[in-house]
Amino acid sequence: MMDLIKNANILVTGGAGFIGSNLCDALIALGNKVVCLDNFSTGKPENIQHLLVNPKFELIVGDIRNIEDCHKACKGIDFVLHEAALGSVPRSIKDPKTTNDVNITGFLNMLTAARDAHVKRFVYAASSSTYGDSKELPKIEDHIGKPLSPYAITKYVNELYADIFHNTYGLDTIGLRYFNVFGRRQDPNGAYAAVIPKFVLQFMSHQPPVINGDGSYSRDFTYIDNVVQINLLALSTQNKEALNQVYNVAFGERTTLNELVRTLKDNLINFDASIASVDIKYGPVREGDIPHSLASIDKAKRLLNYQPKDSIVDGIKKAIAWYWEHLKTV
Repeated sequence: MMDLIKNANILVTGGAGFIGSNLCDALIALGNKVVCLDNFSTGKPENIQHLLVNPKFELIVGDIRNIEDCHKACKGIDFVLHEAALGSVPRSIKDPKTTNDVNITGFLNMLTAARDAHVKRFVYAASSSTYGDSKELPKIEDHIGKPLSPYAITKYVNELYADIFHNTYGLDTIGLRYFNVFGRRQDPNGAYAAVIPKFVLQFMSHQPPVINGDGSYSRDFTYIDNVVQINLLALSTQNKEALNQVYNVAFGERTTLNELVRTLKDNLINFDASIASVDIKYGPVREGDIPHSLASIDKAKRLLNYQPKDSIVDGIKKAIAWYWEHLKTV
């Protein structure tokens, strides 16, 4: 693997969130100075509490919808990892305006501030939702369909804006289309919780998890350490061909929701044998959901030397061990 980035000034927007806080940890461990910009709308103070005493870490409480906050955060910054966004397809359907304000206006603010601060590279969280109604499997970066939700529209617009900012202003960007990321610090609570931590918490509470649909829908579940790896590679690469591209970020395997639940249950039984008797329920298909998702990661392997280490089985073992330690008192 290439030499990873060290001794740089790096801004992580949404740095108190699930993915952002893991990126902050990895960057600090490599000796970088990290600035975290977060308004704590979905990020959590406890995710970065351990970093606040580190002289190489700075927290700016601010909002990407406020251009002044973006300019402040970008001052003296070499690289930006833009993770701040309002996720969730259902949330975007319920409240498209706020999703648009954060994910498009906020994104444009950050691009503008990065341009004005002469940032060297802008790496941002894109989304597999961009593939929309495309039925092609595996998903290949250049073949997308029509968006199926306001959230998907916002994430596609991010890619268009990034391309324009490179072509117009010379700002180098890399977009990373995340596929169903899971792992430590992912919030299991709230109406828009991701499926894996939500199911884990329900099993731990001996409540039947509810699968949307008949469980045949499938996803390319991606462990957090794979995501951290490709972000570091995107920041570090000296391959000019790798810049100003978008990449799938996944493991490259498809798992149905039925298979997922069985794997979660089998692992949790090791901690609490009584979970074996917890039933599984089925509900209606969720509006805006695509039936199947599977990524081709060939492009990321070729141009960024991406080599994901953790399969869903390996990742679930690690994630459940973390959840058991941190959620058993919830």
